[in-house]
Amino acid sequence: MRRSFALTSRIGDHAVAFAAVDGAVEPAAPRRAATVVLVRDAAAGPQAFLMRRTSTMAFAASMHVFPGGGVDPRDCDPAVPWSGPPLSAWAERLGVDEPDAAGLVCAAVRELFEECGVLLAGAGPDDVVADLSDDSWEADRLALLDRSLALSELLTRRSLTLRTDLLTAWSRWCTPVFEPRRYDTWFFVAALPTGQRAREVGGEADHAEWLDAGTAATGGGDGTLAMMPPTLVTLEDVAQAPDVAALLARQRQLSLVMPWLVRTGDGLAIEVDLDGEGGGRPGPAGGLEDRP
Repeated sequence: MRRSFALTSRIGDHAVAFAAVDGAVEPAAPRRAATVVLVRDAAAGPQAFLMRRTSTMAFAASMHVFPGGGVDPRDCDPAVPWSGPPLSAWAERLGVDEPDAAGLVCAAVRELFEECGVLLAGAGPDDVVADLSDDSWEADRLALLDRSLALSELLTRRSLTLRTDLLTAWSRWCTPVFEPRRYDTWFFVAALPTGQRAREVGGEADHAEWLDAGTAATGGGDGTLAMMPPTLVTLEDVAQAPDVAALLARQRQLSLVMPWLVRTGDGLAIEVDLDGEGGGRPGPAGGLEDRP
């Protein structure tokens, strides 16, 4: 199923420049990243935690996004205390080898803690940390943020295990080739743990809030909430679930989705090809399609 999306002004500048040289510019290599759709139950169905990135950010400025970021080499540390599906199962689910699977899962957990203060870890496989109000937790979060502390070190020192069973793999999207900064991003879904509170603390956003997934998707569709296609499509999917339990129970087969640029007599647009749950196709070679 093909879907078209209008160009925002910032993305439009990059797209126009790319189309002008007819795709002759070598695309930037995408960096691997992980994003977490943090959800909770509400009367109207699942709510998602969304942050609006500051206008000065080099990537996705002023866009509404989920917590996430690039994989750090130390996220692949084999010493991370692990609970939940074995690494081999995660590798199969994510379509990567085991070291890369470890890096993506750990990056998801680390970024979630760094950017909104939520930690998917506990003293054992049936436990989740409930109280993160102590000042020492904030010191650890800041140390993760400035890379003076690795996630494996934090968990080991606090005798905690990574609760990978609290994450569900959702989709994989890659930034279009016309963007100067590109990310190959795996999306995960996780429920807000009981007793914890999400807040914007990472410094990359100027606003954060819980929104009904359906309301947020409507805002993304009509332009009242600025967001990129992966965020909008994900919110639309999340809004279809009756509750968080149904979301977490879904096992989706992931395949790469990469939007491409379409040039017609009416101008430029972004298109994606979605072929079902969690997947799609990366579009035409070169990232540019001419259409009469």
